[in-house]
Amino acid sequence: MTESTYRIQGATGEWEVVIGLEVHAQVTSNAKLFSGAATAFGAEPNTQVSLVDAAMPGMLPVPNRECIRQAVRTGMAIDAQINKWSRFDRKNYFYADLPQGYQISQLYHPIVGEGQIEIVLDEKNPETSTKVIGVERIHVEQDAGKLMHDQHPTSSYIDLNRSGVALMEIVSKPDMRSPAEAGAYLSKLRTILRYVGSCDGNMDQGSMRADVNVSVRKPGEEFGTRTETKNVNSVRFVMAVVEHEASRQVDVLEAGGKIVQETRLYDPDRNETRSMRSKEDAHDYRYFPDPDLLPLELDDAFLEACRQSLPELPDAKRKRYEQDLGLSAYNAATLTADADTARWFEALLAEAARIQKKSEGEVAKASANWLLSELYGALNRIGKSLEDSPVSPEEGAELLALVADGTISGTIAKQVFEIMLETGEGAAKIVEEKGLKQTSDTGAIEAAVAKVLADNQDKVAQYKGGKEALFGFFVGQTMKAMQGKANPQVVNEAVKKGLA
Repeated sequence: MTESTYRIQGATGEWEVVIGLEVHAQVTSNAKLFSGAATAFGAEPNTQVSLVDAAMPGMLPVPNRECIRQAVRTGMAIDAQINKWSRFDRKNYFYADLPQGYQISQLYHPIVGEGQIEIVLDEKNPETSTKVIGVERIHVEQDAGKLMHDQHPTSSYIDLNRSGVALMEIVSKPDMRSPAEAGAYLSKLRTILRYVGSCDGNMDQGSMRADVNVSVRKPGEEFGTRTETKNVNSVRFVMAVVEHEASRQVDVLEAGGKIVQETRLYDPDRNETRSMRSKEDAHDYRYFPDPDLLPLELDDAFLEACRQSLPELPDAKRKRYEQDLGLSAYNAATLTADADTARWFEALLAEAARIQKKSEGEVAKASANWLLSELYGALNRIGKSLEDSPVSPEEGAELLALVADGTISGTIAKQVFEIMLETGEGAAKIVEEKGLKQTSDTGAIEAAVAKVLADNQDKVAQYKGGKEALFGFFVGQTMKAMQGKANPQVVNEAVKKGLA
């Protein structure tokens, strides 16, 4: 485990920042937590609202089994305590977009207890830059609606589409000590949620957002008073909030002021936090057990089914890539950081192994290098994501196989790949139609080498005089003369023979 050395230098000495995150993750389900209303993103306002969501008199909530299942699976994925008995509570407060006048949540008996998430601060040196961040709890609760202030100059409107949507509130312990650790924790949590399939992690759509708790203290002293910055919707913004808020608190304290426990908002345009309201304590919400809902009781069969449904998780996958496939720690970490990337890579790997009639370990390095350099580079250039890639894993595997069996050179493969991106045609078809097959014709290659050496007698003399780096020049000139179609191994041998 590594210890953070992030410090803020003030006039009175060094200050340490203490960070905890409360992440609200929308549960992946087709219906809301206590009603059958839809949860699709982007629907017209107030088109996905049941009588329960609108808090019509006499309407009773019924728990959605799938939402409970997803919360349990998430807890299992972070090695957390799963509570077989849990209970819903009413959290009483008024907001215009909360029709009931209370939120159904879990305070005293959450469905998931303590767990942990391991973060890596330097992917190139994971063994020396890991840290375990504790998770205090995961509880299930319903979301509120949305106030719309830009529809009319003097009025606000309410959209209840989100009202009643199931959320997991994932509460970390105050174990983070730097913006980098907060960013790494949130990124890792999002990765886990996407692997499990319990939340899509789309922070830009509001399906995952973080409340950032920050306090400062002199190293070794008791925790200071914390502030909570609400609804931060990107990893970058979370890191910015930590940096700004910690510096603000240090300035206040060193000026003789006091930090007020309060809720704040982050303004990304100005990169600053602003006070919103004083922070309430739990007793201010008058929590009490929801009388309309029985406690949740989970049996062993349900828990075992949840456990069996879990996929291979990112840490286990990363270790397998390193140990079984022989990938570097950096490549393994990059490929497993996103569930979609890992799935794409494994489809590429399986097809490459099948075509080349080799084990996945034998084709893994070439497959990983091509995906991370050639494909990613091209996608960044044309502004597409891996999900929208014009080249499929199967087509990529076909291209890799043509290089592996000597049909084309690595240089020609780059040309073929560009044509694949533009036309959507397969690699083998392009190579055949454009006559790009690599030649191993010894006679033709030796003739090309002889001409290169004859045209560069001065460099031949320099090479024989000890300037051995010129060998690459002769190889390059020969490949150029052969339009990149010569077998590099045969070229190397012919150049050696010609210079002997």
